[in-house]
Amino acid sequence: MSDLTVRTATDADFESVFTTFMSAFLHEIKDKDREWYRNEWDPDRLHIALDGDEVVGTAAVLTRRMTLPGAGQRPFAAVTTVTVKADQRRRGAMTRLMRAQLHELHDQGREPFAALWASEGGIYGRFGYGVASTYSQASIPKGLRFRPGTDVGEDRVRLVAREKALPLVAELYDRIAPGRTGWLSRDERTWTLYLWDPEHFRDGASALQFAIHPDGYVLYRTKRKEGDRGPEGELSVHEFAAATPVASAALWRFLLDFDLIAEIDVPLALDDSLIHVLQDARQVVRKQRDALWVRLVDLDRALADRRYSAPLDTVFEVTDALCPWNEGKWRLVVDSSGAATVERTEADADLRADITDLGAAYLGGTRLTELAAAGRVLELTPGALAPASRAFLADDQPFCPEVF
Repeated sequence: MSDLTVRTATDADFESVFTTFMSAFLHEIKDKDREWYRNEWDPDRLHIALDGDEVVGTAAVLTRRMTLPGAGQRPFAAVTTVTVKADQRRRGAMTRLMRAQLHELHDQGREPFAALWASEGGIYGRFGYGVASTYSQASIPKGLRFRPGTDVGEDRVRLVAREKALPLVAELYDRIAPGRTGWLSRDERTWTLYLWDPEHFRDGASALQFAIHPDGYVLYRTKRKEGDRGPEGELSVHEFAAATPVASAALWRFLLDFDLIAEIDVPLALDDSLIHVLQDARQVVRKQRDALWVRLVDLDRALADRRYSAPLDTVFEVTDALCPWNEGKWRLVVDSSGAATVERTEADADLRADITDLGAAYLGGTRLTELAAAGRVLELTPGALAPASRAFLADDQPFCPEVF
Protein backbone atom coordinates (compact mmCIF):
# COMPACT_ATOMS: atom_id res chain seq x y z
CA MET A 1 0.00 0.00 0.00
CA SER A 2 1.40 3.39 -1.02
CA ASP A 3 1.86 5.90 1.81
CA LEU A 4 1.69 8.92 -0.51
CA THR A 5 -0.54 11.83 0.45
CA VAL A 6 -2.10 14.56 -1.68
CA ARG A 7 -2.89 18.14 -0.67
CA THR A 8 -3.34 21.60 -2.16
CA ALA A 9 -0.11 23.56 -2.57
CA THR A 10 0.84 26.76 -0.75
CA ASP A 11 3.24 29.55 -1.67
CA ALA A 12 5.87 27.81 0.45
CA ASP A 13 5.84 24.90 -2.04
CA PHE A 14 6.89 27.00 -5.04
CA GLU A 15 10.53 25.89 -5.23
CA SER A 16 9.75 22.20 -4.75
CA VAL A 17 6.98 22.29 -7.36
CA PHE A 18 9.09 24.27 -9.82
CA THR A 19 12.10 21.96 -9.63
CA THR A 20 9.89 18.86 -9.83
CA PHE A 21 8.17 20.26 -12.91
CA MET A 22 11.39 21.25 -14.68
CA SER A 23 13.07 17.91 -13.94
CA ALA A 24 10.08 15.84 -15.05
CA PHE A 25 10.01 17.57 -18.44
CA LEU A 26 13.79 17.26 -18.83
CA HIS A 27 14.43 20.99 -18.64
CA GLU A 28 17.65 22.43 -17.28
CA ILE A 29 16.84 25.48 -15.17
CA LYS A 30 18.08 28.70 -16.78
CA ASP A 31 18.10 32.38 -15.88
CA LYS A 32 14.59 33.82 -15.37
CA ASP A 33 12.85 30.42 -15.60
CA ARG A 34 11.43 30.94 -12.14
CA GLU A 35 10.05 34.31 -13.21
CA TRP A 36 8.46 32.60 -16.24
CA TYR A 37 6.82 29.91 -14.10
CA ARG A 38 5.45 32.51 -11.69
CA ASN A 39 3.12 33.62 -14.49
CA GLU A 40 1.11 30.41 -14.17
CA TRP A 41 1.66 29.82 -10.44
CA ASP A 42 -1.68 29.52 -8.62
CA PRO A 43 -1.17 27.31 -5.55
CA ASP A 44 -4.89 27.24 -4.72
CA ARG A 45 -5.45 25.28 -7.95
CA LEU A 46 -2.45 22.98 -7.72
CA HIS A 47 -2.29 19.59 -6.03
CA ILE A 48 0.91 17.99 -4.88
CA ALA A 49 1.68 14.38 -4.00
CA LEU A 50 4.05 13.89 -1.09
CA ASP A 51 6.17 11.07 0.23
CA GLY A 52 6.61 12.33 3.76
CA ASP A 53 7.67 15.95 3.24
CA GLU A 54 9.05 15.43 -0.26
CA VAL A 55 7.05 16.66 -3.26
CA VAL A 56 7.00 13.73 -5.72
CA GLY A 57 4.18 14.74 -8.07
CA THR A 58 2.12 17.73 -9.19
CA ALA A 59 -1.07 18.55 -11.09
CA ALA A 60 -2.39 22.07 -11.69
CA VAL A 61 -5.40 23.82 -13.20
CA LEU A 62 -5.25 27.14 -15.05
CA THR A 63 -8.47 29.17 -14.95
CA ARG A 64 -9.28 29.70 -18.64
CA ARG A 65 -12.16 29.78 -21.13
CA MET A 66 -12.46 27.80 -24.37
CA THR A 67 -14.59 28.42 -27.46
CA LEU A 68 -17.18 25.63 -27.68
CA PRO A 69 -19.31 24.76 -30.72
CA GLY A 70 -21.91 27.48 -31.18
CA ALA A 71 -21.53 28.77 -27.62
CA GLY A 72 -18.58 31.15 -27.59
CA GLN A 73 -16.04 30.96 -24.80
CA ARG A 74 -16.97 28.91 -21.74
CA PRO A 75 -15.06 28.13 -18.52
CA PHE A 76 -12.91 25.01 -18.45
CA ALA A 77 -10.14 23.56 -16.31
CA ALA A 78 -6.89 23.84 -18.25
CA VAL A 79 -4.89 20.99 -16.73
CA THR A 80 -1.13 21.45 -16.72
CA THR A 81 2.06 20.73 -14.74
CA VAL A 82 1.16 17.05 -14.39
CA THR A 83 4.38 15.41 -13.19
CA VAL A 84 5.74 12.51 -11.18
CA LYS A 85 9.39 12.30 -10.18
CA ALA A 86 11.38 9.70 -12.10
CA ASP A 87 12.17 7.67 -8.98
CA GLN A 88 8.57 7.75 -7.71
CA ARG A 89 6.68 6.22 -10.65
CA ARG A 90 4.38 3.19 -10.40
CA ARG A 91 3.33 4.13 -6.86
CA GLY A 92 -0.06 5.56 -7.76
CA ALA A 93 0.88 9.24 -7.45
CA MET A 94 -0.69 10.31 -10.73
CA THR A 95 -3.91 8.41 -10.07
CA ARG A 96 -4.24 10.10 -6.70
CA LEU A 97 -3.53 13.51 -8.20
CA MET A 98 -6.05 13.06 -11.03
CA ARG A 99 -8.72 11.82 -8.63
CA ALA A 100 -8.15 14.70 -6.21
CA GLN A 101 -8.26 17.25 -9.02
CA LEU A 102 -11.44 15.93 -10.66
CA HIS A 103 -13.27 15.37 -7.37
CA GLU A 104 -12.44 18.90 -6.21
CA LEU A 105 -13.79 20.37 -9.46
CA HIS A 106 -17.02 18.43 -8.92
CA ASP A 107 -17.36 19.03 -5.18
CA GLN A 108 -16.83 22.78 -5.57
CA GLY A 109 -19.09 23.09 -8.64
CA ARG A 110 -16.27 24.58 -10.71
CA GLU A 111 -15.56 24.09 -14.42
CA PRO A 112 -17.74 21.34 -15.95
CA PHE A 113 -14.98 19.95 -18.18
CA ALA A 114 -11.20 19.73 -18.23
CA ALA A 115 -8.71 19.64 -21.09
CA LEU A 116 -4.99 19.11 -21.49
CA TRP A 117 -2.16 18.49 -23.93
CA ALA A 118 -0.64 15.05 -23.33
CA SER A 119 3.14 14.69 -23.24
CA GLU A 120 2.65 10.97 -23.94
CA GLY A 121 -0.38 9.50 -25.67
CA GLY A 122 -0.86 6.47 -23.45
CA ILE A 123 -1.36 8.24 -20.13
CA TYR A 124 -4.70 10.00 -19.89
CA GLY A 125 -7.31 7.66 -21.34
CA ARG A 126 -7.44 5.77 -18.06
CA PHE A 127 -8.46 9.00 -16.33
CA GLY A 128 -11.42 9.62 -18.64
CA TYR A 129 -9.73 11.92 -21.18
CA GLY A 130 -10.45 11.43 -24.88
CA VAL A 131 -8.69 12.91 -27.92
CA ALA A 132 -11.05 15.75 -28.90
CA SER A 133 -8.91 17.56 -31.45
CA THR A 134 -6.03 16.86 -33.79
CA TYR A 135 -3.95 19.12 -36.01
CA SER A 136 -1.41 18.90 -38.81
CA GLN A 137 2.21 19.87 -38.34
CA ALA A 138 2.93 21.07 -41.86
CA SER A 139 6.12 21.63 -43.82
CA ILE A 140 5.65 24.03 -46.73
CA PRO A 141 8.26 24.92 -49.37
CA LYS A 142 8.81 28.56 -50.20
CA GLY A 143 7.16 30.14 -53.22
CA LEU A 144 4.05 28.00 -53.70
CA ARG A 145 1.54 29.70 -55.96
CA PHE A 146 -2.08 30.49 -55.18
CA ARG A 147 -4.99 29.46 -57.35
CA PRO A 148 -5.91 32.10 -59.95
CA GLY A 149 -8.24 34.74 -58.57
CA THR A 150 -7.14 34.45 -54.93
CA ASP A 151 -7.75 37.85 -53.32
CA VAL A 152 -4.91 39.16 -51.15
CA GLY A 153 -6.47 42.62 -50.87
CA GLU A 154 -4.81 46.04 -50.84
CA ASP A 155 -3.68 46.13 -47.20
CA ARG A 156 -0.02 45.41 -46.59
CA VAL A 157 1.41 43.04 -44.03
CA ARG A 158 3.87 45.01 -41.91
CA LEU A 159 6.59 44.00 -39.49
CA VAL A 160 6.00 45.68 -36.15
CA ALA A 161 8.33 45.89 -33.16
CA ARG A 162 7.32 43.65 -30.27
CA GLU A 163 6.13 46.33 -27.82
CA LYS A 164 4.00 48.09 -30.43
CA ALA A 165 2.72 44.78 -31.78
CA LEU A 166 1.49 43.32 -28.49
CA PRO A 167 -1.70 45.41 -28.08
CA LEU A 168 -2.51 45.00 -31.79
CA VAL A 169 -2.12 41.23 -31.59
CA ALA A 170 -4.19 40.99 -28.40
CA GLU A 171 -7.01 43.04 -29.94
CA LEU A 172 -7.04 40.90 -33.09
CA TYR A 173 -6.95 37.70 -31.05
CA ASP A 174 -9.95 38.83 -28.99
CA ARG A 175 -11.86 39.40 -32.25
CA ILE A 176 -11.00 36.01 -33.69
CA ALA A 177 -10.86 33.52 -30.80
CA PRO A 178 -14.55 33.53 -29.74
CA GLY A 179 -15.53 32.18 -33.18
CA ARG A 180 -12.94 29.40 -33.41
CA THR A 181 -13.68 26.12 -31.65
CA GLY A 182 -10.86 25.17 -29.28
CA TRP A 183 -9.27 28.63 -29.01
CA LEU A 184 -8.68 29.91 -25.48
CA SER A 185 -9.17 33.16 -23.61
CA ARG A 186 -6.05 35.17 -22.82
CA ASP A 187 -5.49 37.83 -20.20
CA GLU A 188 -2.34 39.92 -19.69
CA ARG A 189 -0.71 37.26 -17.54
CA THR A 190 -1.44 34.56 -20.10
CA TRP A 191 0.00 36.66 -22.93
CA THR A 192 3.17 37.19 -20.90
CA LEU A 193 3.56 33.43 -20.45
CA TYR A 194 2.68 32.60 -24.06
CA LEU A 195 5.13 35.10 -25.58
CA TRP A 196 7.96 34.55 -23.10
CA ASP A 197 11.02 34.59 -25.29
CA PRO A 198 14.42 34.05 -23.64
CA GLU A 199 17.25 32.89 -25.87
CA HIS A 200 17.19 29.30 -24.58
CA PHE A 201 13.55 28.96 -25.71
CA ARG A 202 14.53 29.63 -29.34
CA ASP A 203 16.56 26.52 -30.26
CA GLY A 204 19.02 28.62 -32.23
CA ALA A 205 16.34 30.64 -34.04
CA SER A 206 15.55 34.36 -33.90
CA ALA A 207 13.45 36.16 -31.34
CA LEU A 208 9.72 36.14 -32.07
CA GLN A 209 8.80 38.37 -35.00
CA PHE A 210 5.41 40.08 -35.40
CA ALA A 211 3.81 40.53 -38.85
CA ILE A 212 0.53 42.47 -38.66
CA HIS A 213 -2.36 42.87 -41.10
CA PRO A 214 -5.45 44.98 -40.24
CA ASP A 215 -7.42 41.72 -39.94
CA GLY A 216 -4.81 39.24 -38.74
CA TYR A 217 -1.25 38.50 -37.72
CA VAL A 218 1.46 35.87 -37.77
CA LEU A 219 4.07 35.32 -35.06
CA TYR A 220 7.16 33.46 -36.20
CA ARG A 221 10.87 32.77 -35.84
CA THR A 222 13.55 32.41 -38.50
CA LYS A 223 16.74 30.35 -38.51
CA ARG A 224 19.54 31.08 -40.95
CA LYS A 225 20.87 28.09 -42.86
CA GLU A 226 23.07 27.76 -45.95
CA GLY A 227 23.03 24.89 -48.43
CA ASP A 228 25.08 23.93 -51.46
CA ARG A 229 22.69 25.82 -53.75
CA GLY A 230 22.23 28.87 -51.56
CA PRO A 231 20.07 29.92 -48.60
CA GLU A 232 18.00 27.19 -46.96
CA GLY A 233 16.61 29.17 -44.04
CA GLU A 234 13.76 27.91 -41.87
CA LEU A 235 10.71 29.84 -40.72
CA SER A 236 8.68 28.43 -37.81
CA VAL A 237 5.21 29.82 -37.20
CA HIS A 238 4.32 30.31 -33.55
CA GLU A 239 0.76 31.49 -34.24
CA PHE A 240 -1.28 32.40 -37.30
CA ALA A 241 -4.61 34.21 -36.93
CA ALA A 242 -6.82 35.80 -39.59
CA ALA A 243 -10.34 37.20 -39.28
CA THR A 244 -11.10 37.13 -43.04
CA PRO A 245 -10.13 35.04 -46.10
CA VAL A 246 -8.38 38.08 -47.59
CA ALA A 247 -6.26 38.58 -44.48
CA SER A 248 -5.40 34.88 -44.43
CA ALA A 249 -4.29 34.97 -48.08
CA ALA A 250 -2.23 38.13 -47.54
CA LEU A 251 -0.45 36.68 -44.51
CA TRP A 252 0.29 33.42 -46.31
CA ARG A 253 1.63 35.32 -49.31
CA PHE A 254 3.94 37.23 -46.94
CA LEU A 255 5.29 33.94 -45.55
CA LEU A 256 5.59 32.10 -48.87
CA ASP A 257 7.57 34.94 -50.45
CA PHE A 258 10.01 35.35 -47.55
CA ASP A 259 13.60 35.90 -48.73
CA LEU A 260 16.35 33.42 -47.72
CA ILE A 261 13.75 30.91 -46.48
CA ALA A 262 13.39 27.45 -48.02
CA GLU A 263 10.86 25.82 -45.68
CA ILE A 264 7.99 26.96 -43.47
CA ASP A 265 7.01 24.86 -40.45
CA VAL A 266 3.52 25.56 -39.14
CA PRO A 267 0.73 23.91 -37.12
CA LEU A 268 -2.51 23.84 -39.15
CA ALA A 269 -6.09 23.11 -38.24
CA LEU A 270 -7.40 20.09 -40.14
CA ASP A 271 -9.76 22.39 -42.07
CA ASP A 272 -7.26 25.22 -42.65
CA SER A 273 -8.15 27.12 -45.82
CA LEU A 274 -4.54 27.18 -47.09
CA ILE A 275 -4.94 23.76 -48.69
CA HIS A 276 -7.77 25.09 -50.88
CA VAL A 277 -5.91 28.27 -51.84
CA LEU A 278 -2.75 26.67 -53.19
CA GLN A 279 -2.39 25.58 -56.79
CA ASP A 280 -0.41 22.49 -55.74
CA ALA A 281 -1.43 21.54 -52.21
CA ARG A 282 0.43 18.24 -52.52
CA GLN A 283 3.63 20.15 -51.75
CA VAL A 284 2.37 20.70 -48.19
CA VAL A 285 3.60 17.73 -46.17
CA ARG A 286 1.33 17.20 -43.19
CA LYS A 287 1.80 14.99 -40.14
CA GLN A 288 -1.28 14.58 -37.99
CA ARG A 289 -0.90 14.85 -34.21
CA ASP A 290 -3.24 14.77 -31.24
CA ALA A 291 -3.90 18.07 -29.51
CA LEU A 292 -6.60 18.64 -26.87
CA TRP A 293 -7.68 15.76 -24.66
CA VAL A 294 -11.03 16.51 -23.03
CA ARG A 295 -12.56 15.13 -19.84
CA LEU A 296 -16.18 15.77 -18.83
CA VAL A 297 -16.14 16.47 -15.09
CA ASP A 298 -19.90 16.96 -14.66
CA LEU A 299 -21.50 15.35 -17.69
CA ASP A 300 -24.85 17.11 -17.43
CA ARG A 301 -23.40 20.62 -17.10
CA ALA A 302 -20.75 20.03 -19.76
CA LEU A 303 -23.09 18.66 -22.43
CA ALA A 304 -25.49 21.56 -21.84
CA ASP A 305 -22.68 24.12 -22.15
CA ARG A 306 -22.17 23.72 -25.92
CA ARG A 307 -24.56 23.92 -28.88
CA TYR A 308 -25.42 21.15 -31.33
CA SER A 309 -25.85 21.03 -35.10
CA ALA A 310 -29.26 19.28 -35.20
CA PRO A 311 -32.22 18.48 -32.94
CA LEU A 312 -31.81 15.30 -30.92
CA ASP A 313 -33.56 13.25 -28.27
CA THR A 314 -31.47 10.30 -27.13
CA VAL A 315 -30.48 8.44 -23.97
CA PHE A 316 -26.85 7.64 -23.20
CA GLU A 317 -25.82 4.93 -20.78
CA VAL A 318 -22.48 6.15 -19.43
CA THR A 319 -19.65 4.45 -17.55
CA ASP A 320 -17.08 6.43 -15.55
CA ALA A 321 -14.70 4.58 -13.24
CA LEU A 322 -13.05 7.66 -11.74
CA CYS A 323 -16.07 9.98 -11.32
CA PRO A 324 -19.03 7.77 -10.36
CA TRP A 325 -21.50 10.67 -10.28
CA ASN A 326 -21.46 10.58 -14.10
CA GLU A 327 -22.45 6.93 -14.34
CA GLY A 328 -25.94 5.89 -15.36
CA LYS A 329 -28.49 6.89 -17.98
CA TRP A 330 -28.76 10.47 -19.24
CA ARG A 331 -31.31 11.93 -21.63
CA LEU A 332 -29.89 14.55 -23.99
CA VAL A 333 -32.54 16.71 -25.68
CA VAL A 334 -31.49 19.30 -28.26
CA ASP A 335 -34.02 21.84 -29.57
CA SER A 336 -34.14 23.49 -32.98
CA SER A 337 -31.75 26.27 -31.86
CA GLY A 338 -29.07 23.76 -30.85
CA ALA A 339 -29.53 24.34 -27.11
CA ALA A 340 -29.53 21.21 -24.94
CA THR A 341 -30.95 19.92 -21.68
CA VAL A 342 -29.44 16.92 -19.91
CA GLU A 343 -31.25 14.96 -17.21
CA ARG A 344 -31.04 11.60 -15.51
CA THR A 345 -33.63 9.11 -16.71
CA GLU A 346 -34.89 5.58 -16.17
CA ALA A 347 -35.75 5.19 -19.86
CA ASP A 348 -34.04 2.56 -21.97
CA ALA A 349 -30.69 3.64 -23.31
CA ASP A 350 -30.16 4.29 -27.04
CA LEU A 351 -26.35 4.47 -26.93
CA ARG A 352 -23.73 3.15 -24.52
CA ALA A 353 -20.44 5.04 -24.09
CA ASP A 354 -17.67 5.59 -21.62
CA ILE A 355 -16.97 9.11 -20.39
CA THR A 356 -13.74 8.99 -22.44
CA ASP A 357 -15.75 8.71 -25.66
CA LEU A 358 -18.03 11.62 -24.80
CA GLY A 359 -14.92 13.68 -24.07
CA ALA A 360 -13.51 12.75 -27.48
CA ALA A 361 -16.74 13.85 -29.22
CA TYR A 362 -17.26 16.97 -27.12
CA LEU A 363 -15.66 19.59 -29.39
CA GLY A 364 -17.26 18.22 -32.56
CA GLY A 365 -14.10 16.93 -34.18
CA THR A 366 -14.37 13.21 -33.38
CA ARG A 367 -17.51 11.51 -34.69
CA LEU A 368 -19.49 9.12 -32.54
CA THR A 369 -19.72 6.93 -35.65
CA GLU A 370 -15.90 6.68 -35.71
CA LEU A 371 -15.89 5.58 -32.08
CA ALA A 372 -18.66 3.09 -32.79
CA ALA A 373 -16.63 1.62 -35.64
CA ALA A 374 -13.86 1.01 -33.09
CA GLY A 375 -16.31 -0.73 -30.76
CA ARG A 376 -16.14 2.05 -28.20
CA VAL A 377 -19.69 3.42 -28.60
CA LEU A 378 -22.50 0.87 -28.84
CA GLU A 379 -25.82 1.48 -30.59
CA LEU A 380 -28.52 -0.10 -28.44
CA THR A 381 -31.51 1.32 -30.37
CA PRO A 382 -31.24 0.75 -34.13
CA GLY A 383 -30.89 4.08 -35.96
CA ALA A 384 -29.87 6.09 -32.86
CA LEU A 385 -26.17 6.43 -33.68
CA ALA A 386 -26.18 8.49 -36.89
CA PRO A 387 -28.39 11.39 -35.71
CA ALA A 388 -26.45 11.62 -32.44
CA SER A 389 -23.16 11.70 -34.33
CA ARG A 390 -24.43 14.45 -36.64
CA ALA A 391 -25.72 16.52 -33.74
CA PHE A 392 -22.31 16.52 -32.00
CA LEU A 393 -20.47 17.87 -35.07
CA ALA A 394 -19.24 21.47 -35.09
CA ASP A 395 -19.14 23.93 -37.99
CA ASP A 396 -15.33 23.99 -37.83
CA GLN A 397 -12.67 21.49 -36.83
CA PRO A 398 -11.51 22.16 -33.26
CA PHE A 399 -8.01 23.59 -33.09
CA CYS A 400 -6.02 24.98 -30.18
CA PRO A 401 -3.04 27.10 -31.26
CA GLU A 402 -1.65 27.21 -27.72
CA VAL A 403 -0.01 24.45 -25.71
CA PHE A 404 -0.65 24.99 -22.00
